[in-house]
Amino acid sequence: MFLISSGLALRAAPIDADLSRAMNGWHIDGAGQITAVVYDLFSPVPAIVITVIVTGIVWAVSGRLALAVAFAGTIALTWIPADLVKIAVGRPRPDATLLPHPVEHMPIDPSYPSGHVVFVVALAVTVIVMLKNTRWHRLAIIVGTLAILTMSVSVAVVGVHYPSDAVASILWVAGVYPAARIIWVRMVMPLVPFLREGPRPAPAETVTGPRRRGI
Repeated sequence: MFLISSGLALRAAPIDADLSRAMNGWHIDGAGQITAVVYDLFSPVPAIVITVIVTGIVWAVSGRLALAVAFAGTIALTWIPADLVKIAVGRPRPDATLLPHPVEHMPIDPSYPSGHVVFVVALAVTVIVMLKNTRWHRLAIIVGTLAILTMSVSVAVVGVHYPSDAVASILWVAGVYPAARIIWVRMVMPLVPFLREGPRPAPAETVTGPRRRGI
C-alpha cells in the first residue's frame, strides 16, 4: 500500500521531473550508448532468456534441480507481480517533448515501478542469497550492487523512467522478495514430489565454497 500511495502522489506531483530531464541530458556519446545497451539487454524477452540460462547454470553446477527451480521461481514471483502496481498507479512515462534526448519509441505501459529495475534487483538478490556462506558471496554483493545501480541510472538516462520509479522498484523487491521466497520455496515446491529435498550430508569443497546454501 505504501508503494501505491507513494506512486499516486508522484503521479499527481512528479517532483523528480527536473531530475529526470537532467539525467536524460547525459544520454550522449558513450554514456548514451552504454545505457541504451543496458536497457535493451534487460528488456522482458532478454530478461526471460537470461533467467533460463542462469537457471541452467545453477542446475549444472549444483546438480540440484530443486535449487534451480527455486532460483527461477523466486525471481519470477518477485518480478511479475510488480505489474499490478504499475496498473494500480498508472503513472505516465516522462513527457518526451520535455526531454533533451527522448527515445524514438516511448513505451506505452505505465512508468511506476520500473520492470527492468525490478528484474535486475530480484536477480541480484536471489544470486546473493543463493551464494550465502560461499567464497563467492562478497563478489555477488559487489557485482549485484553495481548491476542495480547501473540499471537504475540507465532507465532514467534513457528517459523512459523517472528516478523515483527505480527507487520504487528497489523497495518493491525489498518488501516482496522474502514473501516470494517463502511462498515458492517453502509452500509451493514441497507440493511437488520430485522437488522435495531431504537432509543432505555436508558437501565437500566445491567451486562454490566449503558449504552451499539453497535459496
